[in-house]
Formats: sequence, structure tokens, C-alpha cells
Amino acid sequence: MVHMHGNSPKSLRQDLLAQRKQFAGSAGYAKTQEAVVTSLTHLLAKHDAQIQSVALYYPIQDELDLRPALLAWADSKTGKELALPFGRPDKHLDFYVWQKDDLLIPSRHGVPEPDPNNPRRPQITPDCILIPCVGWSQSKVGDKTYYWRLGYGGGYFDRTLAQLRKAKPSLLCVGIGFDWQRLDDAQWQSQTHDEPLDAMLTESGLVITD
Repeated sequence: MVHMHGNSPKSLRQDLLAQRKQFAGSAGYAKTQEAVVTSLTHLLAKHDAQIQSVALYYPIQDELDLRPALLAWADSKTGKELALPFGRPDKHLDFYVWQKDDLLIPSRHGVPEPDPNNPRRPQITPDCILIPCVGWSQSKVGDKTYYWRLGYGGGYFDRTLAQLRKAKPSLLCVGIGFDWQRLDDAQWQSQTHDEPLDAMLTESGLVITD
């Protein structure tokens, strides 16, 4: 259960990360991870024509590791590519093609990143971006439901999505998380600069913005 916090996203974030660490060591974790991966496989199959390239993330701090499932997906189909994000100094992300044994370089935040100067791994704009969530919420505006991500607070994804969506309106941005990370309005509310997710993927399946 997520505890209440005045209005400090920082302490809420610390709480959620501590809970995730505990959850990752729990007995039910493997089963939950499997359920999320199954949901992801369904998503990729359903949107097969739309999704040629997927940007994933390198798992840190007990994030779900989707690499094996995505490598299997890319291997089993022709023309499918995977990409990893590279954080620029201006706090935008660029995505570079990633393959299994590529050498990665730790960023200043300690996140392994692709080498932007590798001539064999071009920069691409992915069709689908998978974004790990520390927490998430949903809100209704009229009859439309929006999904929001509480991240690490760097703002990289919000800046990047705002830009990429202009360039590629069909972009599919999917938050990756767990049911228990869902926050209510009393705990956390998205801010005006937050970019909504197109869908949220948890062990319960995929919920897509209608």
C-alpha cells in the first residue's frame, strides 16, 4: 500500500522505489513479471503492422527487465529493430539501434546507454517507446481517459515525447509498471508539462487511452 505524503513527489518517489525493491525480492515477483511480458507480447502482435521498432530501457533500480522478451521478438521477425535511449545534455533523449552484445556506456545517472558515435547503430525514431514507471495514475477529461507516469523527476521523457509526437503522430508510448504503483489524486497529480502515455501496461494487461 502506498502511503500518503503531503505533496512531495520526492518522498513519494522514494517510498515507491523502496516498495519496488521489496516487491522485486518477493515470492510473487517472477509470476508478475511473466504476466507483464505476456501483455507486452500481445501488444506487439496486435500492433504488428504499426510497430517495426521498439525503444526499450536498460533496467535499473529493480525495473522490469523486458530485454529477453524483446530480443526474442526482434529475432523472430524480419525488419524489426530495438533501440535504447541516450540522454543528451539538454535533457532530451535520442534513440539508437541496439543489439544484444553492444557495448554500453554508463551515463552520469549510472544508466547504461548506447554509444552515439557507433556508425553501425544509427539514430532512429521508434514506433513504440516503453517507459518504466515509478508510479502511475489515470485521469478522465470528458469521456477520455489519460494515463500519467511518475518517473525519476528528470523530465527527459516529457521533453522527448512532446517533440517526437510532432514528428511522428502515430508514436505509441507505453508505460510499464505494476498495479500496486497506481496512485490516486490525493497522492499525486500530473502537472501541465507532463506528457500523457498512450497506454499503460501492467500484470493485469494493457490499458489504452480510449
